[in-house]
Amino acid sequence: MSTTFLIRGVGFSPADVGLMNKSMGLVATIVGALLGGALQARLGLWRALLLFGVLPGASNLAYWVLAISPQSLALMGLAIGVENFTGGMGTAAFVALLSALCDVRFSATQFALLSALSAVGRVYVGPATGYLVEAMGWPAFYLFTVAAAVPGVVLIALLRRQITAREAPEERPG
Repeated sequence: MSTTFLIRGVGFSPADVGLMNKSMGLVATIVGALLGGALQARLGLWRALLLFGVLPGASNLAYWVLAISPQSLALMGLAIGVENFTGGMGTAAFVALLSALCDVRFSATQFALLSALSAVGRVYVGPATGYLVEAMGWPAFYLFTVAAAVPGVVLIALLRRQITAREAPEERPG
């Protein structure tokens, strides 16, 4: 949805959006994933999931700022960078969670099934976002997406005991 917003909502050219997504976005994702993996090892799985669950939701505030501001390549780069950086961090912790949930004897199958299951929300909610944008407008939509991240973070908080039980003892923070 961010590409549609950047082109139709803000008015950037497809070339500018593509260049920014493929350069800034790629670098930010890689750096975020590397930093996320390092922090996850230091913080432990539950704390990392909690922190990295908050950050991607909060990163949509950058798109809200872009929606209420005059067109700016710097702001677009910031929004794309923040989204991809925090997304990379979240992905690192999420992969660690999926790995912790898998039985080593069936890890390939279980990991594939859990990964596919994680895409269900994107597949079924994604198409409805166009209607939400039409009804709410871009600024309200991005504020809504920040609020929509809250239930997932609350769920992570509620599952603390179950998540920390899945961590190997040497991975638990002291």
